[in-house]
Amino acid sequence: MSNQSKPLSFFEEKQNSSELIFDGKVLHVYKDNITLPNGAPAFREYIKHIGAVCVVALTDDNDVICVRQFRYPNASVMFEIPAGKLDYKEEDPREAAIRELREETGAICKNMTYLGIYLSSPAILDEKIHMFLAEGLEFGQTDPDDDEFIETVKIPLDTLVDMIMRGEVPDGKTQAAVMRVAHLIDKRSK
Repeated sequence: MSNQSKPLSFFEEKQNSSELIFDGKVLHVYKDNITLPNGAPAFREYIKHIGAVCVVALTDDNDVICVRQFRYPNASVMFEIPAGKLDYKEEDPREAAIRELREETGAICKNMTYLGIYLSSPAILDEKIHMFLAEGLEFGQTDPDDDEFIETVKIPLDTLVDMIMRGEVPDGKTQAAVMRVAHLIDKRSK
């Protein structure tokens, strides 16, 4: 182990060719032939995704508005924070977050804070999930997409953090965003 960082060129892989294997509505699967940094040939299979947003909707009482929904690939009902994919590649993630928050929870917010990007599986997926904190909430009517069957649930932030730490919230974007918000709230209180 060394205290010195290697130059980026030490890690870089060069793309030689790229083949689209599957072109779906949401996902696009590629197989690329590459050259490794040591000159050896290899291939990479990966998925391209338009990107997404997620929102920690925090009430004035420090409750987080979560959604409960069935996730088909995992065959289970999960607690998550409101989230959704970008409608088009150039969509402003903040606007998408505002839309998803309103659709899934009926909430509009006075303050929207950007928390950063979450990469769910960077070895095989290029999806960037933009994380936000929504505060100053006012609630109206939900407007879920036709294929969304969700229930909104209020969970105290501290309880949700405990649920995450006990492994009861397996959704990675929810874990990452909620823990960032918990840290932010803790720093604000000092």
